[in-house]
Amino acid sequence: MTQKRLGMNHGIRYSEAFKMEAVRELERGDLPYMEIQRKYGIKGTSTVQKWVRKYGNGTRGKVIRVERPQEINELKRLKARVRLLEASLANAHIEAALERAYTRIACQRAGITDVAEFKKKAGGRPGMEPSSWKAGSLG
Repeated sequence: MTQKRLGMNHGIRYSEAFKMEAVRELERGDLPYMEIQRKYGIKGTSTVQKWVRKYGNGTRGKVIRVERPQEINELKRLKARVRLLEASLANAHIEAALERAYTRIACQRAGITDVAEFKKKAGGRPGMEPSSWKAGSLG
């Protein structure tokens, strides 16, 4: 004699119509899964959830967001702005990298060894003349 394993529902089969009716009732009444399980004597703990995924109308367990037209337009506008800002930031990074490289090369050619000190003293002043720099220092 073979013994049944615990937790196995041997021989229980539900018709498609039965499954669909249970799901419809669950969705119509917005009932908890456990209530439908108890009412119909369904043994499996996740059986009803599986049926809802297969036979449900898609409203159970999903958030439905209703937006007014101006909200949709605002979202599109904000997404476009984010893309524009991301592109601007990427350009600024490239420009900063080029400026750093140019400053290093210019300092090298002018004989300035301490680029960081030069930047500090120059402070971005336009028209800073190379003749005011001392070769090898900024002193």
